[in-house]
Amino acid sequence: MQDVETRAIGKVMWRLIPFLIVCYFVAYLDRVNVGFAKLHMNQALGLSEAAFGLGAGLFFVGYFLFEVPSNIFLEKVGARVWIARIMITWGIVSAAFAFIPSISAATGIPTTGVFYSLRLLLGACEAGFFPGIIFYLTLWFPAVYRARVISLFMLAIPISSIVGSPISGMLLGVTGWGLEGWQWLFILEALPSVLVGICVLLYLTDFPRQARWLQQDEIAWLENVQATEKRNKERVEHLSLGQALTDPRILACALVYFCLNAASYGVAFFLPTIIKGFGVSDTQTGLLAALPFVFGAAGMVLLGRHSDRTMERKGHVAAALLMAAVGIGLAGLVSNSVLVMALLCFAQIGVSAVPPMFWPLPASFLTGASAAAGIAAINSLGNLSGFAGPYAMGYLKDLTGNFTAGLLLLAGCALVGAVVVMMLRIDVRREQLSGDVAMAH
Repeated sequence: MQDVETRAIGKVMWRLIPFLIVCYFVAYLDRVNVGFAKLHMNQALGLSEAAFGLGAGLFFVGYFLFEVPSNIFLEKVGARVWIARIMITWGIVSAAFAFIPSISAATGIPTTGVFYSLRLLLGACEAGFFPGIIFYLTLWFPAVYRARVISLFMLAIPISSIVGSPISGMLLGVTGWGLEGWQWLFILEALPSVLVGICVLLYLTDFPRQARWLQQDEIAWLENVQATEKRNKERVEHLSLGQALTDPRILACALVYFCLNAASYGVAFFLPTIIKGFGVSDTQTGLLAALPFVFGAAGMVLLGRHSDRTMERKGHVAAALLMAAVGIGLAGLVSNSVLVMALLCFAQIGVSAVPPMFWPLPASFLTGASAAAGIAAINSLGNLSGFAGPYAMGYLKDLTGNFTAGLLLLAGCALVGAVVVMMLRIDVRREQLSGDVAMAH
């Protein structure tokens, strides 16, 4: 049986994970490229810093509102068709940002209104993508493999920033056919989403029983494991979403995740603007914007490994959030560009390291099927700060003329997260046993 298991998992791993990393790579690229487009788009569209921050954040409102309906549809029509639909529609909407002036002229809606509407629509189109992939992975990987598989999949986040930032910076220099660089940026980075979406339809397989690339004994082993795990889950009492939303520990975890995302996205959407302020070119901005994420990827791996080795989560999460708070806060107080970059790199080590170490915490007190509702609640509430962080940054930049107040506010969020996570009442033994991690985004 061990031979069958090794063969089956090996084949599934090589068939699915590299392709799904590519899918998430283009997703994350389309989510954050607006920060680079902003370097020229704000002037072209007449957007204030606050208006940009509001629009950047509206993505997460659309994402929040449509995440649950999207997951319901995914279960009805199948992961392959629904993930393809998500990718193709968000690619089309992402490309539409290039034509905001034309849409505004044709409809009479101000450019700001078109920008807001498209950001909201982009969030609605992408809603359910990450949970959909996580659900899809549960159809192929037994529980004992999921934590490491999802960790591999999540490496697409720093990779997309490391590779995508220099590309976005260079694309700002592309002009032609009456379109400016920021417009070409949206069009050329939206194309891969549509093309990969079409590939999803052709390449992914919904269930093991449909996999022609597996042998019969491998299919039988996978289906047997899935059936056993499903029976075990159905025996466990289910926690409703209402109960999840009133559990103090779940609300505390949601607050920690909210604080992390406020700091993370608040900095990410304005990072190109902060770097451009050093007096560098667009291409140099792209290269420098990749640097914090190189450190972030290293932090994710090293701190995550240390947390696994010591089987301690709370202290590691708090320490990583403190790193983020110190780095972001001091970056707002110093003016030397080299020092600002060094501090933002230090902060990103903490920011990137938190998610893989954070998600085992709720998994240590939520059992079986009850984990689904609890983790969905934490994820949904926590992601709303993707709206709050960028809006606060833009508003405070307009108010004060610099990023100091905004960065100090985001540093304060990270600090609150560190304090709250240390106050979580979790039995140390249960924390140590939470090896099988349910993860979200």
